[in-house]
Amino acid sequence: MTVRIAPSILAADFAKLGDEIAMCEAGGADWIHIDVMDGRFVPNLTYGAKVIETVRRCTSLPLDVHLMVVEPEKFFEDFAAAGASGMTIHAEAAPHLHRQLNRIRELGCRAGVALNPATPLNAVCEIIPELDLLLVMSVNPGFGGQEFIPYAVDKVRRARLMLDEADSQAAIEVDGGIARETIREMWSAGADTFVAGNAIFSAANPKAEIGELRDRCGVLV
Repeated sequence: MTVRIAPSILAADFAKLGDEIAMCEAGGADWIHIDVMDGRFVPNLTYGAKVIETVRRCTSLPLDVHLMVVEPEKFFEDFAAAGASGMTIHAEAAPHLHRQLNRIRELGCRAGVALNPATPLNAVCEIIPELDLLLVMSVNPGFGGQEFIPYAVDKVRRARLMLDEADSQAAIEVDGGIARETIREMWSAGADTFVAGNAIFSAANPKAEIGELRDRCGVLV
């Protein structure tokens, strides 16, 4: 199973964003994760299409855009045009998932659904064929640097079983509190894509930390 490390620029130094992204790329990052928050779905406000466009100019890596917003469909066209490679929307904010996921795909992007910690997996069981990615939140969304929620491990394990039973090739991504101490357990449970912000950008050697996180997945008992 492939391991993907997706550094979240939410934790990057925006005064030197180009350098931070270049560092991630040199360190072997697979994707760049971009958190879009609207101050309504989550209690924080971040950035939009202009930042996606800026990041796209800095790298050829896939841009993994996580929309923590209400009415996410209003942003699809602009984000796709700005350079998003994939867009992940929240089941809690998107009551028409089938239509919305298909629209994301029509725009040439990977289509994903995110689930908050308290949202059950059955929120997506009817639209598994439309999923390119399932994002299991291991913190409550809205802020970086939060403490990992341990029961997310079992949720990932059940998500892997659900997707395997449906013969789905969708990636399972986890976001929240991913670090050296937590990534191996999530990998063992069936996740293959890992969003890490503070763990990378606050490390003594951020470039090397990406490889360290990947190595933790490769050592299984």
